[in-house]
Amino acid sequence: MNKKALTETDIRSKFITPALTGKNGEKWDLMTQIREEAYFTKGRVIVRGKTVKRGEAKKADYLLYYKPNFLLAVVEAKDNNHSVGDGMPQALDYAETLDAPFAYSSNGDAFLEHDRTATSGTVTREIPLDQFPTPDELWARYCAAKGWTPKQELLTTQDYYDDGSGKLPRYYQRIAINRTVEAITSGLNRILLVMATGTGKTYTAFQIIWRLWKAGTKKRILFLVDRNILADQTKTNDFKPFGQAMTKITNRKIDKAFEIYLCLYQAVTGTADEQNIYKEFSPDFFDLVVVDECHRGSAADDASWRQVLEYFSSATQIGLTATPKETKDVSNIEYFGEPIYTYSLRQGIADGFLAPYKVIRIGLDKDLDGWRPEDGQLDKYGQVIEDREYNDRDFDRNLILENRTKVVAAKVTDFLRSTDRFAKTIIFCENIDHAERMRQALVNANPDLAAANNKYVMRITGDNDEGKAQLDNFIDPESTYPVIACTSRLMSTGVDAQTCQLIVLDRRINSMTEFKQIIGRGTRINEDYNKFFFTIMDFRRATALFADPDFDGEPVQIYEPGPNDPPGPPDDATDPPTATDESFPDPPSPPGGDLGPNDGKPGHAKSIRYVVDNVPVDVVMERVQYLDESGGLITESLTDYTRRTVRKTYSSLSEFLTVWNQAEKKQVVLEELASQGVFLEELAEQVGRDFDLFDLVCHIAFDRPPLTRRERAEKVKKRDLFGKYESKARAVLNALLEKYSDAGILSLESIDILKVAPLPSFGTPVEIVKLFGGKLGYLAALRELEAALYHEAV
Repeated sequence: MNKKALTETDIRSKFITPALTGKNGEKWDLMTQIREEAYFTKGRVIVRGKTVKRGEAKKADYLLYYKPNFLLAVVEAKDNNHSVGDGMPQALDYAETLDAPFAYSSNGDAFLEHDRTATSGTVTREIPLDQFPTPDELWARYCAAKGWTPKQELLTTQDYYDDGSGKLPRYYQRIAINRTVEAITSGLNRILLVMATGTGKTYTAFQIIWRLWKAGTKKRILFLVDRNILADQTKTNDFKPFGQAMTKITNRKIDKAFEIYLCLYQAVTGTADEQNIYKEFSPDFFDLVVVDECHRGSAADDASWRQVLEYFSSATQIGLTATPKETKDVSNIEYFGEPIYTYSLRQGIADGFLAPYKVIRIGLDKDLDGWRPEDGQLDKYGQVIEDREYNDRDFDRNLILENRTKVVAAKVTDFLRSTDRFAKTIIFCENIDHAERMRQALVNANPDLAAANNKYVMRITGDNDEGKAQLDNFIDPESTYPVIACTSRLMSTGVDAQTCQLIVLDRRINSMTEFKQIIGRGTRINEDYNKFFFTIMDFRRATALFADPDFDGEPVQIYEPGPNDPPGPPDDATDPPTATDESFPDPPSPPGGDLGPNDGKPGHAKSIRYVVDNVPVDVVMERVQYLDESGGLITESLTDYTRRTVRKTYSSLSEFLTVWNQAEKKQVVLEELASQGVFLEELAEQVGRDFDLFDLVCHIAFDRPPLTRRERAEKVKKRDLFGKYESKARAVLNALLEKYSDAGILSLESIDILKVAPLPSFGTPVEIVKLFGGKLGYLAALRELEAALYHEAV
């Protein structure tokens, strides 16, 4: 057997897999311990205009498990024309991402091992094929490197919950679960996990609790949340397997007969000591306290929530958050310590588990320039408006410009009309009054749909029972109504709105943590409902002020159209230069400081609120940007992006032509470009649908004059290249040329084309192939036809 002639697949099946399993299957179990060609990401969602595609997902040649969800090694294979170690860089990259302690590379001759647990001695070595370590050998080396006792080893291998459906944790969930259990095994009692919204924090918490509970290490567990809907979602969904062992503390009543307790902070704390019913438990009652959304108060020294944690200080405490809070007065890290694992929104978007987002920034003249009343000007109710400069710190707090609300509602409506009027939308307003006025303005802007169903637009705020009752329907992907939810703070965290496609920011946001939580309302992907990305419409410059690329990644698109432009970006918007801080200057501050949410509270002078209904408000700027395939901002047109991307892959026209003409299937070349964000269908919409995809690439990237498919086909006919074939075979080739003229080169590369009229008139696919002497002859004729189509491109 000539190894050099074997493909990588042959090398794997003939040499590497037998070496892993052993001659008699005594090593790694092929069914339970080996995953071959294992995908561990979904592939980044790439958005271009109206087209959404996924980039290439990452897959390892082999993943080796000691037992389910306990990954020990990554193995990368190469064909025998490579050296033994050529796959090691990729193996190490995957091993680091997947938290695997061992990495291997092989070309079928031997294995190269890299021991990621080694801090001294031999780190990398070559191993003969027949001496690949067994699962027990690798596990023993791993345990020795960790310094675990038999008791610790037993706990760290406690089984995950398995519902029999085949559902497996995603790789980052597995890492978070295993690291947390290992940390507790090692004696750590304060643990912080940072995971972006939409990545399954509650499921991760469930598996951690399940394993510790089943192992008997933690017998009584308290799961603290800050919203009732979070407790209910947790109980009925992820925590359901706990069954009768679980209870939710309600009506301020304690029952000590359970093992798993779900609880709102507010349900067990209060201002008076008798309201702090958590003290009915002894301080050592709980072995484990898990704090969901721990940024919301547990980190503050003076927070009542912090008192609960300090009361149960003997328990192991785990903080879960998407946004660790670090300010002068509040610190998650000071309390819980540095995160033992972080999975950011940026990484989630790159892996394709989370939705990327476009941003539409809209600047209103009164927000940017401020507004000053005329001398003695009265408001709508006859009050004399204080003579000073007002700006967006005042708007919708102590000064209401009714036309401003109408403009925002009109822009939101225009966007939905241009996309999908039934796309789930959340509008974040300054306060409850602002949310109600926004609801009214949107009803007036959408009279037809509001008349058809009064739940088309609803105010969902903490004081509104009717709106809160509709929150579950808003979240439910199968429920059409409500479509637009006007809120203030109720929906800013913990609301699992999988199909939310538009988030509107019409509220000043002074907290990075709050901003990220709000953005998290849209980050979930729901492929069943065609939700792959979402749009943020920003009227308050929050997305410019809170840019945090390390955590969130840049948006797929930022759009700032002019006053008369549509609110949604065109499919191929050539963006203006990237905005600087001067693009959105800070408005002048009002005299006496920032009058805001504390107005009227003890210790704060109550401000007078003015309502003005006769001041015009206009849009003065809008802008859009979007992400390229690697997460960088694109501020160029689709044609410019295509030119840059193609030239990065193919340095010259000659290089592209060589690859194109040598490719047995042109689809492979086009799919490679698509994986880099070059969407030729979108490009064809702009340049011309009659052009060959080959011509689109050559024209855009290398300034080559394009030919239509019809022109290419006619050139082939004039050259009479098919004279060597019999008349019926020539007729088939001419029919294929017509099909190429209509549908393009990709249509010819599928055998199914022989089933499309008029080809069946020449016989069945088998009979047509026989006209060319068999399948090989037909494929040769097809390649000859393709070569003739692109003859002048050689």
